[in-house]
Amino acid sequence: MEIRHATTADTGALSALAERDCAAVPAGDLLVAASGGRLIAAYAPRSGEAIADPFEPTAAAVAALRAYAAPRTSVRAWLPRMRFSTT
Repeated sequence: MEIRHATTADTGALSALAERDCAAVPAGDLLVAASGGRLIAAYAPRSGEAIADPFEPTAAAVAALRAYAAPRTSVRAWLPRMRFSTT
């Protein structure tokens, strides 16, 4: 399984994945999981929404996408509030 950021080249595959899942493609930047060159899951870290192929075993793929995004999301959450001391 490959995990990567979605690109504009994934638009068609994301639409097909969302259709199979009877859902809309989540808004914003997406992480995708691919297996055998086919998208099987997508995850929007900011909203927490995920879509996945209901005809494939994708629970592990969605969990991997969430785990991959977790450190990046948490760092983004606290980094803007960090203050550095100049003493």
